[in-house]
Amino acid sequence: MTMPKEDTNPTRAFQGLENSGSSVRLQAALAVGATPDPRFVDKLIERCAIEPDFHVREMLTWALTRHPSSTTVPKLMGELRAERTQARSQALHTLSKIGDRRAWPAITRALLTDPDDEVARSAWRAAVVLVPEGEEAGLAGVLAAQLGRGERETQSSLSRALIALGEAVMPTLRAAMTDPDPRVRQHAIATERLRRDPDAGFEFAIEEAKRVVALGTTGQEG
Repeated sequence: MTMPKEDTNPTRAFQGLENSGSSVRLQAALAVGATPDPRFVDKLIERCAIEPDFHVREMLTWALTRHPSSTTVPKLMGELRAERTQARSQALHTLSKIGDRRAWPAITRALLTDPDDEVARSAWRAAVVLVPEGEEAGLAGVLAAQLGRGERETQSSLSRALIALGEAVMPTLRAAMTDPDPRVRQHAIATERLRRDPDAGFEFAIEEAKRVVALGTTGQEG
């Protein structure tokens, strides 16, 4: 019996995902996502951990979102304990795209404070998507403890995550605006500016915050 034309041959798909050409790997991931099959899930997750091309990783994530979350989420949660940083960060990214809140218990403080910036940024994004109603303030406290961390890209990611938590973040953010560490104060003030005016952009907000800190004020209004 011949396989229906729309089916994806697992052997051919697996070989495609391991091909040396990124365009071939991209097409293989697209084909797998177009014809979801539980046989592909382990291979997709395995490839996410080592795939060097950003666009292929995005397609792998998309392919995983096409499969039932009851199959993918438990396996992705297992990846969060992997030693390889890319395995953790890509699993977090994929969980944020799936949006199944059953994954929330796996978003640990250790991941939210991971020393690898890419893992931490992925954890922040996943956390604000998955946090259960009523637990936003607790998450805000964990995230705010990272204020002042890293370079602009990391700081911008943290600001966006904090802003996404809405009003629950304000008590923690106001406290951080008077922190003894000037980097923390700057980052907190910039986050508040960005919350009030999302169109301002992070670069403008952080430069404004630097001037406020230099003047010895908090920049809080009212």
